[in-house]
Amino acid sequence: MTEPTDITPQPSATPRCWALIPCAGTGSRAGAAGPKQYQRLLGQPLVMHTLAAFAEVPRIDQTLVVVSPDDQFFQAPEFEKKSFLIATCGGSTRAASVFNGLNALLAEGAVTHDWVLVHDAARCLITPQQINQLLDACLIDDVGGLLALALPDTLKAAAAGRVAATLPRADKWLAQTPQMFRIGSLLEALELAGDAVTDESSAIEAMGLAPKLVPGSAQNFKVTYPEDFALAQAVLLSRGGSISGSAN
Repeated sequence: MTEPTDITPQPSATPRCWALIPCAGTGSRAGAAGPKQYQRLLGQPLVMHTLAAFAEVPRIDQTLVVVSPDDQFFQAPEFEKKSFLIATCGGSTRAASVFNGLNALLAEGAVTHDWVLVHDAARCLITPQQINQLLDACLIDDVGGLLALALPDTLKAAAAGRVAATLPRADKWLAQTPQMFRIGSLLEALELAGDAVTDESSAIEAMGLAPKLVPGSAQNFKVTYPEDFALAQAVLLSRGGSISGSAN
């Protein structure tokens, strides 16, 4: 009697790497007229500097930008031949946008054992070199990891507007993005953690796993406040107006 054929899908030898850019925020702290990710720096929308960096990394198979359902920005004629995907499934929180975006990646042909690099749209100073550093460190890791910066300053705890304590900084890191995990693991982690988590690593940590810390750069900051726009523009100018400048 012929043995039944095993039709269980098998992981491919080389999992693909996807980038996911949550882009559904309103940027209320930036003091801009509209979402901060669409404000112009050196003549381009801020998010386009972010996307250009990922486009320069050959190991990234495809980039998906998650926007709000009513977001019309990428429907402009200038984006008709865009090299990235758009998913109009942004949620009310970052965690919801990422969770919905991961499902959109699966609908685009990704599989659960593929890697995803989740990156803040407003971290427009990320460089291809930094993305490659994360890939090099995490592609051989069982869990995945994130770019982060060892805390350079003295850390204070506050109470009623006054210093309550000085905290040791030796083991403290500032989490950055990209954060890189398996799509299936991150989906499970976010489903369990809910909307309260503010980054993907927190969700993975809640599952009892320890993401790898990969040293990043102080220049990879998130444009958040009005003064950050001028600083980001100064950094871009120091790179000759290109996102592919030095990561130092």
